[in-house]
Amino acid sequence: MSALDDILGALPADAISQQVGASPDDVRAAAAAVLPALLGGLQANASDPSGADSILEALGQHQDDLLSGGADLSAINESDGQAITNHIFGDREEDVVNRLGEVPAMGGSGMGGALVKKLLPILAPMVLSWLAKQVLGGAGGGGGGLGGGGAAPQRTDTAPSLPGSTGGAAGGPGSLDDMLRDVLGGATGGAATAPSGGGAAAPGGLDAGSIIGDILGGMLGGGRR
Repeated sequence: MSALDDILGALPADAISQQVGASPDDVRAAAAAVLPALLGGLQANASDPSGADSILEALGQHQDDLLSGGADLSAINESDGQAITNHIFGDREEDVVNRLGEVPAMGGSGMGGALVKKLLPILAPMVLSWLAKQVLGGAGGGGGGLGGGGAAPQRTDTAPSLPGSTGGAAGGPGSLDDMLRDVLGGATGGAATAPSGGGAAAPGGLDAGSIIGDILGGMLGGGRR
């Protein structure tokens, strides 16, 4: 099952629809476009060692079971989600919102940007929770975020590494940094830095690679620090 399937399968679309004033179907369609952009933005950040460290620090501060049994909207910290989104996209966030609002799933009129803006802080913590479970395997904590509070676990050159590895310096083969990039590369099909069409189709027939490549291509450079 893909990252998009995992996260969309846990999406509390009915509860979100009541909060944002859109139909559950519109929420699902918008989420299918927003999630690849969040994952692609994280991948762009992780391509830089300091960006990868920042993400790993945030993962250690996030619950990794937020999606278990379906996400509960009341358990999602939207202030934290906004901080995560701000960190991922930086000063290009408005560009990303506008471009996402123009994709066919949004009707192609640009009017979907308002819905995208409401969904980003809801979906960002869900993405971080999914990523924490994949990378840390149950070692995630609670509270905090890429821009939130909470003390992060200390990382050293002997931080937990891939099963069967002997650890090693951060960023080397078998390190958490390396695993993070592998997980994000698998989730996006490597499309954050690839030409459009390089990723798998998202649920609903959307091409995740096209969304990431076309909307993020060149926007984020080598990642934010």
